[in-house]
Amino acid sequence: MSIVSGLAIYFIIWWMVLFTILPFGVTSQKDAGDVILGTEHGAPIRSRVRLKMLTTTIVSLIIFGGLYYARFELGLGLDDVPLLPRF
Repeated sequence: MSIVSGLAIYFIIWWMVLFTILPFGVTSQKDAGDVILGTEHGAPIRSRVRLKMLTTTIVSLIIFGGLYYARFELGLGLDDVPLLPRF
């Protein structure tokens, strides 16, 4: 795998993990009972984007490392994935 291919795969994994992690720990203004005039009621009180980006980076590195290990150390590929039985 070239460096560019590895970065592209990591970038895709990173975005998928980010969208998975974003909703965790979010408290909306409506849930907290503190709605600021002129804002959406579902807007988060504290989004903690930096923490979520750090968490996303760590989880993405773990997933990418596992995929890299499975592909290049164990030699697994798409041909090794069992297909579902066809009826």
